[in-house]
Amino acid sequence: MRRLLPHLATLLALLAGAVLLAACGGGSAGDARPNADATLMLDFTPNAAHAGIYSAIARGYDDAEGVHLTVRVPGSSTDAVKLLLAGRTQFSVMDIHDLALAGARGRDLVAVMSIVQRPLAAVLAAPDVKTPRDLEGKKVGVTGLPSDDAVLRSVVTGAGGDFAKVQRVTIGFNAVPALLGGRVAGATAFWNVEGVALRSARPGMHDFRVDDYGAPPYPELVLVTTRARLREDPALVHATVRALVRGYGVTLHDPASSLNDLASRVHGLDRRALERQLDVLLPALSPPGGRVGGLDPQVLARWARWEARFGIVASPPDVRRLFDTQVVPDAGASSDDAA
Repeated sequence: MRRLLPHLATLLALLAGAVLLAACGGGSAGDARPNADATLMLDFTPNAAHAGIYSAIARGYDDAEGVHLTVRVPGSSTDAVKLLLAGRTQFSVMDIHDLALAGARGRDLVAVMSIVQRPLAAVLAAPDVKTPRDLEGKKVGVTGLPSDDAVLRSVVTGAGGDFAKVQRVTIGFNAVPALLGGRVAGATAFWNVEGVALRSARPGMHDFRVDDYGAPPYPELVLVTTRARLREDPALVHATVRALVRGYGVTLHDPASSLNDLASRVHGLDRRALERQLDVLLPALSPPGGRVGGLDPQVLARWARWEARFGIVASPPDVRRLFDTQVVPDAGASSDDAA
């Protein structure tokens, strides 16, 4: 019996060490608490698409996961890619087309979560434009971004029209005033923001959404970080994603409460406009396979082919390099915070 005591003492010591290691975050990187600050840059001025981010912060989900998030709003000259690569922001909400262009330039970025599950790009049009084919021979406003021509071409050709007959004019980000003022018959824009504002100002306006005219149901907005950060500080990335997944769970299950979180953090927003935005946006937030924020490799593969076919990039983006589809936890991995 005495011979067994040293072995028993050793075993107990090892078990105690394992418990201590687990308590100190010694488990998998995906479960560890980083206890760190992080900055998240938005893609645009705060709107209903960002409600889940503000819910995560307002309800303390970020602190609960071990990361203190600070949200930054982009200015007119903000370059999210440069800020990410320079380490001046740890995360950024980006348009998926901007991510593709950055990847084509060799920028080592990676998307780790979807913010929305559907394309937000559309061609907004005047009431007399009954179908995108009617834009032939008419002026259509574009912002000047490379993705605009792709969206416009996909919508017009998807409706059986001739894209070459459309007169494109650069109007910047002024789709609503340009359409209301009659300067253009159509304009590329986001249906969840500009489209809602346009219909509110003038009922009868159309939004021709790109995924109704040939585009796959790709996630328009994604959460992006650098691959170096994902490799060197996986705990920070996983903790941030867990917090945002919880926040968007609130948006899906209690939209009004989530908008309260947004409005309480960003003063001066039009609450009725936010409600209209979120009302049309909710279906685009619904997760595939039950994973809030999930990234579907098959959808992304179809998006990559579409991205190249319509000329946003020269060849299909490398989905495995640009996206990590395993960061978002499986459905049910997080507690239900909407209750």
